[in-house]
Amino acid sequence: MEWRDQGIVLGTRRHGETSVILEAMTAAHGRHLGLVRGGRSRRMQPVLQAGNRVELTWRARLDEHLGNFQVEPVALNAARLMNSALSVYGIQTLAAHLRLLPERDPHPGFFETLGFMIEHLEEVHTAGVMLARFEVAVLEELGFGLDLSHCAVTGQQEGLAYVSPKSGRAVTREAGEPWQDKLFPLPAFLIAEKDVPCDRPDIQNAFALTGFFLHRHVYEPRGLMEPEARVGFLAALMRGLTQAAPEADGDSAA
Repeated sequence: MEWRDQGIVLGTRRHGETSVILEAMTAAHGRHLGLVRGGRSRRMQPVLQAGNRVELTWRARLDEHLGNFQVEPVALNAARLMNSALSVYGIQTLAAHLRLLPERDPHPGFFETLGFMIEHLEEVHTAGVMLARFEVAVLEELGFGLDLSHCAVTGQQEGLAYVSPKSGRAVTREAGEPWQDKLFPLPAFLIAEKDVPCDRPDIQNAFALTGFFLHRHVYEPRGLMEPEARVGFLAALMRGLTQAAPEADGDSAA
């Protein structure tokens, strides 16, 4: 068995004295693992860092075997990502979310999204918006998608402002007003087809929403803890957004 594909490195773990088991998100073969002989060498270690885009050749005698990877660098993004806590935790969080998906199941959309997000993980506001949307997409892919298309009470598609924690369905501001303290705020950027203005509370509300449903439908049933990387990412994100806010206020005043 043999195939060639582009991949993005998610992580590695040691195997023996000189080799590693590489985990990569590939364009056509999903999240895939393989042995890289000599992967701990000085030449290969910089290539096998999370976030790097690589050309992979996978070989095995049978399809169900772990197999061996041959790896060639395409874009070495890891050095840039290591410059900030936000991007380090960001790529680790993305990898943790992708590990929730079945191994070797093709997800070309996630591969393309991952590649795009890696280019913007250092941008505080953009990274927050993209990762929140990514978590909504992961819930959808796992079969626990939020219904944010119309109001669960009135059927209206306009004026959506809340999400029910019971059903995961959207509710308009008017219909949800009497129970607003029991509903999640719905940030507009999660449902807008185009970019819309959003601030720190909007992004914070988005992660509170996705985090609740990830815990209920994914982490708790599987006996998993919330990834430490996600906690680190949110802490770095909130610090970055807080620091960016005075700059934005200063620009507005000018």
